[in-house]
Amino acid sequence: MSVQSCIDVINMGCSKNLFDSELLARQLELAGYKVTFDPDTPKAKIVVINTCGFIGDAKEESIEQILKFVEAKKKGKVKKILVMGCLSERYKKDLETEIPEVDKYYGKFAWKEIISDLGHQYQSDYAFQHKLSTPSHYAYVKISEGCNRHCAYCAIPLITGKHTSRPIEEIVTEVEWLVSQGVKEFQIIAQDLSYYGKDLYGEYSIAKLVEKISDVKGVEWIRLHYAYPTDFPYDLLRVMRERDNVCNYLDLAFQHIDDKVLKDMRRHITSDETYRLIQRIRDEVPGIHLRTTLMVGFPGETDEQFNNLMEFVRKVRFERMGAFQYCEEEGTPAAKLKDDVPPEVKSARLEQLMNLQEGIAEELNADKIGKRLKVIIDRQEGDYYYGRTEYDSPEVDPEVLIPVQDGKLTIGEFYTVEIVDYEYFDLIGKVII
Repeated sequence: MSVQSCIDVINMGCSKNLFDSELLARQLELAGYKVTFDPDTPKAKIVVINTCGFIGDAKEESIEQILKFVEAKKKGKVKKILVMGCLSERYKKDLETEIPEVDKYYGKFAWKEIISDLGHQYQSDYAFQHKLSTPSHYAYVKISEGCNRHCAYCAIPLITGKHTSRPIEEIVTEVEWLVSQGVKEFQIIAQDLSYYGKDLYGEYSIAKLVEKISDVKGVEWIRLHYAYPTDFPYDLLRVMRERDNVCNYLDLAFQHIDDKVLKDMRRHITSDETYRLIQRIRDEVPGIHLRTTLMVGFPGETDEQFNNLMEFVRKVRFERMGAFQYCEEEGTPAAKLKDDVPPEVKSARLEQLMNLQEGIAEELNADKIGKRLKVIIDRQEGDYYYGRTEYDSPEVDPEVLIPVQDGKLTIGEFYTVEIVDYEYFDLIGKVII
């Protein structure tokens, strides 16, 4: 196959973008192209860049990636550059003016035009088939687009619009096809899992959807990402508790705990409600691992309010936690507030918060020594196999390291592993024969 008939699809940002990139890649494959996902050593003459436009750093990374390929085009290494995704959706006119070397910019929802612009027809019969960029045993499945919450700091609704759920039947068909391709583990993703189905069925339907996916033969693990604390669908907890293939894992972004900050953020939840929600989740699903995201440095955040956030982390002891500094996003309600927390204070608070979480994670890992856990093997690197438990999502969570010298393992297979040690956030294990 000639270089001209190859296309590199370069994904930037979150797993929701990755999902779109994989759908596009499958359509390109059906059109006869050889598709690769390689930002480091691209060889194709046509490059599609799926950009992120969520926060400042992500925007800069997307722009740097575009400029990198513009330079490659000037040197004759690339013939055509096509740009899609969130950054292109929000700043299309600005990008066309500032970086005219790109052949065409597409909005987040207009990427299907790429197929026709390349002289082919979009094949709707294969609309939700993926060309996986992940290892073949797991996949991301996006169940909805957009968000109705309008948090003060977030530009996502400006980019993606209102929450739009996909029909249950359509999602189940997609899962069935992925299982036929060898996928065993499913990361169910959305901007807001909690709201799923309200627009289609008049009621929150994430529990019903997860049950339907769980019923598909060959689905070994289902993991849930990006639920919203307000209006949390408590019937989901019963499904998690009763279904063995639904992981005891929930990604639930809380952002903060101080009542004043939560109000200013427009999170529509109080500190007391947050604590009660967490307690109920842990009561109803024993052993669940909660992942959350927290923000430091929101406009007006005082030392006392930050200390409340630190106390929140001490009390709750999240099994998985990420954090980031507030970054002003134009067009959002928070952009009208004075960004009055100095950058050095934001950085210091972020470091302090993550240091606290590192100590908690170390203690939680120590508690796992001697336990036997089901682990799926993702890859081999050097002297170790790298796997994950049901409590660990790809890319964002810790891994289980198993020495290669202990015996040959098969990528994509499950093993019972005894935890013998830990190193920082990761666990060290040995396979039990």
